[in-house]
Amino acid sequence: MEAQKIAVDAVVALTDCDRDAVIAFIRRLYLAGVRDPKRLTFKGLQALSRA
Repeated sequence: MEAQKIAVDAVVALTDCDRDAVIAFIRRLYLAGVRDPKRLTFKGLQALSRA
């Protein structure tokens, strides 16, 4: 769960996006088995840049 918190904080700080949207996306990745904060952050940034 700490990895999820770190990733959310990083993506929000880097993009200034809606925190709830970031939380929802990263939570889905976390529940799918991704536990590395760097990977969660990278995937989160990729997804938000496409939106």
